[in-house]
Amino acid sequence: MSTPPRAWRPVGLTGVLVGACVLLASGAAGFLAHRLFAPVHSTLHPDLTGERPAQAGSVADGTHTASDSRWFATARKIPEALPDIALPALDGTTHRLTQWKGKPLLINFWATWCEPCRREIPLLKTLQRERASEGLQIVGIAVDSRDATREYAQQQGIDYPVLVGQQGALEAVNAFGMDTVLPFSVFVDGRGRILTMKIGELHRDEAELILDRLAQVNAGKTSPAEARSQLSAALQKLSATRMADSAAQ
Repeated sequence: MSTPPRAWRPVGLTGVLVGACVLLASGAAGFLAHRLFAPVHSTLHPDLTGERPAQAGSVADGTHTASDSRWFATARKIPEALPDIALPALDGTTHRLTQWKGKPLLINFWATWCEPCRREIPLLKTLQRERASEGLQIVGIAVDSRDATREYAQQQGIDYPVLVGQQGALEAVNAFGMDTVLPFSVFVDGRGRILTMKIGELHRDEAELILDRLAQVNAGKTSPAEARSQLSAALQKLSATRMADSAAQ
């Protein structure tokens, strides 16, 4: 298993406390729409040690979470549309994200050395099977070495496409408006419009909620703006419940 890049550095206690306050205070409705047009700086922290954090929660629109992280990241401007990124798959064949245009996408950025990333994989495999009738395509992008990723993917039986790279994958992270934070997941409709992002470990209830809205957008039953508004309130409620459950443990 490979080790995290040196650029992915842990922050001190002050940075963690400031970051948590920023994240928990920034959950206003329509936050993602604002992020589409102006850069926003966020301090995040993923749990790469395998220990679950004492406090967990997500900002209302799913764009950030305060859970599963101990690393510093700065969010840049999130693009409105899916970037035309090209990366090699595990067999060396180059693929472009735009080749899946027409399908709703869940693009998951991860690494073999990232514990919350590894915890997500069984859920992602399940979602790929369960949502096949909706045309959902999950694509993993590993910020890692090809050898380590190929070995781990074989061990875990990952059955969705996995693209991989080190510098190339970091450039892909930046193309989505993010810096050094893993895991994060991007939800894109069939027209290539980014609906929302989830930073930190993706949980089943969050995934179901976002994918249900994504299916409605993809079917033309609601607009991206309406879906984001609905997600804002619903994800905030899930966040509050998860935080209360964590505090009670």
